[in-house]
Amino acid sequence: MLLVLPLPLRHYEAEAAKRLGVQMVEWTGKPAYQQVADDLRRRIAEGEFSETGRLPSLAELQKEYGITVTVARDAIRKLRADGLAVSHQGKGAFLTPTSVDAAKQADPATAIAELRGELGQLRSEVSELRERVAQLEGN
Repeated sequence: MLLVLPLPLRHYEAEAAKRLGVQMVEWTGKPAYQQVADDLRRRIAEGEFSETGRLPSLAELQKEYGITVTVARDAIRKLRADGLAVSHQGKGAFLTPTSVDAAKQADPATAIAELRGELGQLRSEVSELRERVAQLEGN
């Protein structure tokens, strides 16, 4: 008989986890603020906040992720430390001009996809160069 153990949930499964009542710390073992910051970073990379440039308020983060205000503050603080956001007292947190590009670079899945694209392009260019060298050597 094969015993299948459940895998820990990933941050992108947040909605399903919230519906099932799974707490943040159960997802990956990372601190809750880091999980929220990672999910916000992913959402920034996908362009979710680019229209307004405004990140969710602390109250919105609390409601959306089921976290405390301290966890929400720490998540925003992490984004500020990473250069993705700036905060204005009483107004909220906003994206920096380079936040989308920075978030894409920080998101491993996006970085891997970009590297794969660049690798494919390099392979094509190397193949073309080999053909040119072969033609030159043949003449």
